[in-house]
Amino acid sequence: MATQTYHRISVVLLLLFIVSSSLTVASAGTFYEDFDLTWGDQRAKILDNGELLTLSLDQICGSGFQSKREYLFGRIDMQLKLVSGNSAGTVTAYYLSSDGPSHDEIDFEFLGNVSGEPYIVHTNVYTQGKGEREQQFYLWFDPTKDFHTYSFLWNPRCIIFLVDNIPIRVFNNEESIGVPFPKRQPMKLYSSLWNADQWATRGGLVKTDWSKAPFTAYYRNFNANACIWSRGTSSCTPVSSNGMANWQTQELNANGRRSLRWVQKYYMIYNYCADFKRFPEGRPRECRHARFL
Repeated sequence: MATQTYHRISVVLLLLFIVSSSLTVASAGTFYEDFDLTWGDQRAKILDNGELLTLSLDQICGSGFQSKREYLFGRIDMQLKLVSGNSAGTVTAYYLSSDGPSHDEIDFEFLGNVSGEPYIVHTNVYTQGKGEREQQFYLWFDPTKDFHTYSFLWNPRCIIFLVDNIPIRVFNNEESIGVPFPKRQPMKLYSSLWNADQWATRGGLVKTDWSKAPFTAYYRNFNANACIWSRGTSSCTPVSSNGMANWQTQELNANGRRSLRWVQKYYMIYNYCADFKRFPEGRPRECRHARFL
């Protein structure tokens, strides 16, 4: 019996290894290998032999970076530790975006607040240059005390926003009812730290306290299980029937739906689909069709 149990455990571990290996279409290197520091001069830094990246903001300028590669579908993970203390007026943006006026974009934006008040996580999805699909959340932890993982899962069926692997939002492909879905434009990963005190904290009522500058956000453990887009072609092959490349077909399972309901019940503070005053002529089509957005 003990020998059979050991054999079963060994088989399970081997299968888990095979599955995890097959998912890595584009794996992580160092920040030197994966990203370019694009603006902010010395306010953006790569440290610890490429294992840590920091962005800073002062009264003169913010800073930002972007991925060297473009992706067309994938799961993107990054650990962030946000600006601590009085971060009112600051925004740490972390997002996927294509180029051009009809761009697609998938956004996390972290809106700073005065000391002791919670960050707001602002999410949005742009398709063909049009956004206005905002959802906002509080977090169930202090995002300035330690690193937490913020993820995009993007495949032809849906986009899932995750925090520490807990889904907080789903945007489903509803092309069948005329809702555009981002699936044709490859995107790079971007992040920036900038001053937005005209709107970021309490609608702009609270301004940035520059005596607290410089403000700094921290990044580590980037990983991309994704399809790299290069010279008009994708690194990914069509999804196989054995289910190995599960991010390419993944949707929320029962546990994921329960987690999503928990987040939306206790931590969601704004949902465009529930803002009837904003859409007096009728809510967007996807709001009338899907339960989770």
